[in-house]
Amino acid sequence: MKVFVIGIGLIGGSFTIDIKASFNEATIFGIDRSEENLDKALSLGLIDQKSSFDNLDEADVVIVAIPVDATVELLPVVLDKINDSCLVFDVGSTKKKLCEIISEHPKRRNYLATHPIAGTEFSGPQAAIANLYRGKTNIICEVEKTAFKLQERGMEIFSRLGMRIRYMDPASHDKHIAYVSHLSHISSFMLGKTVIEKEKNERDIFDMAGSGFASTVRLAKSSPAMWAPIFKQNKDNVVETLEEYIANLTQFKELIENDDFDTIYNEMKDTNHIKTILKGIS
Repeated sequence: MKVFVIGIGLIGGSFTIDIKASFNEATIFGIDRSEENLDKALSLGLIDQKSSFDNLDEADVVIVAIPVDATVELLPVVLDKINDSCLVFDVGSTKKKLCEIISEHPKRRNYLATHPIAGTEFSGPQAAIANLYRGKTNIICEVEKTAFKLQERGMEIFSRLGMRIRYMDPASHDKHIAYVSHLSHISSFMLGKTVIEKEKNERDIFDMAGSGFASTVRLAKSSPAMWAPIFKQNKDNVVETLEEYIANLTQFKELIENDDFDTIYNEMKDTNHIKTILKGIS
């Protein structure tokens, strides 16, 4: 099985590690605009060979693991170049615009719209890790538009990597992911920004930062090159979630100003229910 991975970073590189471990017959080809990334991926054993778009007609599987704005531009090009029996799937955090862009492509049947809910705050080939996807949910959109035999090929890959599968339409995916992923990244970035600005005047503020701050601001270390395009593509849903979040923050501020700490206590107690909802999620 010839697997071409476009974008050898955390997500693409982690796929190569697990595919190489799970499919003895797999040969991994890397495509990346950064020659340095390709050299690093070779030295780390993430890929077997460097390659290019000109060789995509040899692929059995193509994994597109690049920022969502680049995926919108390049996915039609990838579909133009592959053979009729090749499976192409992407790993982007937005799906509606992408599915619309290729809806009329002659090789739409070769494409599987996927979003593995997995990752860390780190980036680059050196960030790739084994078993990143084990036990994680992989959301698949418009599965009925993918050729059945290619669906089976994708499901075999996802199964061997230990992923859970959930089906969703692209619009619902983008709306829900804005709440559980995109908003949390914005919150983390803005918390980091707030503290950095304060630190300009109070140089020892980071000496006081404990594990709570570190865990809350962890996502602020994520790549802006990946996240700015996500916010752009999912603008309407992100704005909606921000409006609700800001309203809750404003209400919380007013409760403090009004010394209404009984309500604050009850709001926090009610929100503690999230421990039950998230039980078992790592």
